[in-house]
Amino acid sequence: MLPAGAWWSCGRICLNPVLEVRNLKKVYRGGEGPAVDNVSFSMARGEMIGVIGPSGAGKSTLLRCINRLVTPTAGHIFIEGEEMTGAPAVRVRGLRRRVGMVFQHHNLVARLTVMQNVMHGRLGYMSTLDGILGRYQEADKKQAVEILTQTGLGSFLYHRAGELSGGQRQRVGIVRALMQQPSILLCDEPIASLDPASAQVVMDLIRDVCHRSAIACIVNLHQVDAALRYSDRIIGMYRGGIVFDGPAAELKESVIEKIYNKPIKQLMIGDGIKGGIRDEIREGMHSGIREEPHDGIRDGIKEGLRDGQNG
Repeated sequence: MLPAGAWWSCGRICLNPVLEVRNLKKVYRGGEGPAVDNVSFSMARGEMIGVIGPSGAGKSTLLRCINRLVTPTAGHIFIEGEEMTGAPAVRVRGLRRRVGMVFQHHNLVARLTVMQNVMHGRLGYMSTLDGILGRYQEADKKQAVEILTQTGLGSFLYHRAGELSGGQRQRVGIVRALMQQPSILLCDEPIASLDPASAQVVMDLIRDVCHRSAIACIVNLHQVDAALRYSDRIIGMYRGGIVFDGPAAELKESVIEKIYNKPIKQLMIGDGIKGGIRDEIREGMHSGIREEPHDGIRDGIKEGLRDGQNG
């Protein structure tokens, strides 16, 4: 018998999970089969899950079900113990504030400034009229400036979003999500359109803020190497279902072949998958040392979020 509030996941008991997904299913009208089929998992605060799988496996639909951008056909989703599925619209709006979303193509308003785009993360906490008029709290503005500065965007506050590089725009999207003060961060292929250097900056930033601010994070990735390097845990999906859920160090070549339904030789993945990255992960687990991020944001973000709540 599990303790109250506990959930069995990934071969372990997760006490008071921040997210629980139970028997989730999504069927699109006219689809050949379920986009998401009987998916169940939970996650703890500060945990980073990388979701991998071929195109059409259900990765994006899973994230959109979690934040209710699409309505699940069946199953249950709990955010910090409160059920999202079946909740009335007013309650869904409140629960969505706890779930930040980072999109592949940024979803910024190009003609607006960086500061204006970032402040949109506070709209869920405001009345419709205040949101239309842009009447943001001074404490929220101060918090936005602090986080943008800590993410290397302090000199771009009043630049239009359309003037930024792809990596800079993705960082703006991440800061906008952080302005929600979320418990969960969902990232849908955040580095798919970035060059390798920008991709590393973005992934360092996501990992840093989630670990240091105890935000649970799910990242959909096509890059298996990145999933191995950055994730605490990996979920592999195929045809809407979960075929692997475990620590990154346990993702073997045979499992990857099962996830993608292809021999490993037919998959364009880096040499790191063939042992190097997994060995690094195992050594870190055995030594109890987690690799420190490179140039991500530091403890200031967590303090800034707290100051914003107290202020």
